[in-house]
Amino acid sequence: MQQFFGLAIVLACVFGGYAIEGGSVHAIWQPVELLIIGGAAIGALVVGNPRHVLSEMGIQFRALLTQRKVGQEFQRQLLLLMHELLQIAAGGLKALDQHVEAPAESEVFQRYPLILKEPKLLHFIVDNFRLMAMGKINAHELEGVLEQELEAIDDELIQPSKSLQKIAEAMPGFGILGAVLGIVIAMNSVGEGATSAEIAEKVGAAMVGTFIGIFLCYGLLDPLSNMMKLLVKQEMSALECVKVVLVTHVSGKPALLAIDAGRRLVQLNIKPSFAQLEGWLNAPAVDLAAPAANDEAEPRRRAGDRGG
Repeated sequence: MQQFFGLAIVLACVFGGYAIEGGSVHAIWQPVELLIIGGAAIGALVVGNPRHVLSEMGIQFRALLTQRKVGQEFQRQLLLLMHELLQIAAGGLKALDQHVEAPAESEVFQRYPLILKEPKLLHFIVDNFRLMAMGKINAHELEGVLEQELEAIDDELIQPSKSLQKIAEAMPGFGILGAVLGIVIAMNSVGEGATSAEIAEKVGAAMVGTFIGIFLCYGLLDPLSNMMKLLVKQEMSALECVKVVLVTHVSGKPALLAIDAGRRLVQLNIKPSFAQLEGWLNAPAVDLAAPAANDEAEPRRRAGDRGG
């Protein structure tokens, strides 16, 4: 919602200010200029990026549009899942096979639906528990392996935002391209007997191309690229949390200390305190599949208690 509100502010201020000064909105509506500039940008994006980067860019776009928020409920489910898996692993890593081989069918993973909705995080968890179960590996070796894997994941996830940033930087150039073509059309109309008013209209339409390129760069694509970077940072934060939990566990520390080590890497705005973590671990099991419904029902129960 915040992103849409910010976009509304940009549109209202730019076009509202233009209209207040007596500008005609019809004059800046130039579909052909949009076709030239937008088509050139999309074509350059397709030419300059492999298919998997474009696919990941689409996934990140959808994640931004659906307004998926990583809050304390997500962190609670992640930490509780890791704690439960570590407790199972304490009885022997082979006991995890039935859970990590088919996590979608596992009773353990089904208790944490927000984690099941994150395929990259889910694969990272199950793959590294498999790695631990395949043979003895010390904490130093495991940390080195996970560091390399996280670096590769980060490089892949950040590439769409980098590519979009480059296209954003090129948009003013594409705007100039559209403007130049418009000027060429205007100059050609001089020899065809066009009136001064018609020529002025064509020149004005050409200048709109420059405006479109600059507006799309700084008003839309550059902020969108930054939002994608923040989204990747959120995903990497969860992966880093899992890495620290696994490395701490392999080093021989108790499960609680391993989970607390992962808690320390959670983003500050949603980072739970140690007391909260203990409360989550000591609380009786609840149905995490419908946390929103439980949260909505709580105020009604309290209101009923006051009324009684």
